[in-house]
Amino acid sequence: MDTTEKRQRGRPRGFNGPSDVNSVQSLDRALRILAIVAEGSGLSLSEISAQSGLAASTAYRMLTTLENHGMVEFDTSDQLWSIGVETYRMGAAFLRRRKLVDRARIVMQELMEKTGETANLGVAEDDCVVFVSQVETHQAIRAFFRPGTRSPFHASGIGKAVLAHLEPERVGTILRKAGLQRFTDRTLSEIPALAHDLAVIKQRGWSVDDEERHPGMRCVAAAIFNEFGEPIGGVSVSGPTVRVTPERLAEIGPMVRSAAAEVTRMIGGVASP
Repeated sequence: MDTTEKRQRGRPRGFNGPSDVNSVQSLDRALRILAIVAEGSGLSLSEISAQSGLAASTAYRMLTTLENHGMVEFDTSDQLWSIGVETYRMGAAFLRRRKLVDRARIVMQELMEKTGETANLGVAEDDCVVFVSQVETHQAIRAFFRPGTRSPFHASGIGKAVLAHLEPERVGTILRKAGLQRFTDRTLSEIPALAHDLAVIKQRGWSVDDEERHPGMRCVAAAIFNEFGEPIGGVSVSGPTVRVTPERLAEIGPMVRSAAAEVTRMIGGVASP
């Protein structure tokens, strides 16, 4: 097979197609193509075009965009498209989260039983904490976070526990992007006050959300770390201030810190020094 013929299997002849003005439609097409490539073991452009029902020029435009993001790869020797390394990274992130949720469950159950309050598990995203699991207390009045609930770093026990173990430059970048919205009179919406609190948190190993997000609610949290010693989320205990009193913080804090350390160990993480 000559070089000219082989090239047409991976790239269309004389490609000069216009950009797609409908970004939502483009995204839908790109995801469809990504799924097709993922199912194959190396596909030519004509095969991808046929399976997707898209013109070769359109399919190629989608493929090159995905290639720029590492989602697909093009082998110039055999002129075939295959799945890219970036999809592995994203899939591994999903598996890490799934493993985290599964393995943390028993620790959270024990933490709830020891403290008598609701135990939570949250993971750190770019600009917030996302609650992914919860074990509720049997108390009539209790905290409740629906899975998927998001909370700002600066106004969350888990969020502050994560920030406390990041480099100051990284913290500054996050806060500039997310802002320091004031939710209650106790929200740490000024950099100096928040920085002081983060220093205390790092030293003792656990944080307190003292009615900083919701009036009448306190939360005690500690960070969970990955295999590189990076904070990826945390475990917390939350409840009404009438039960989670200032006097109980010294009792609950070490329990939460130990629970987070246990989850870190269970997922193969390494605690930050």
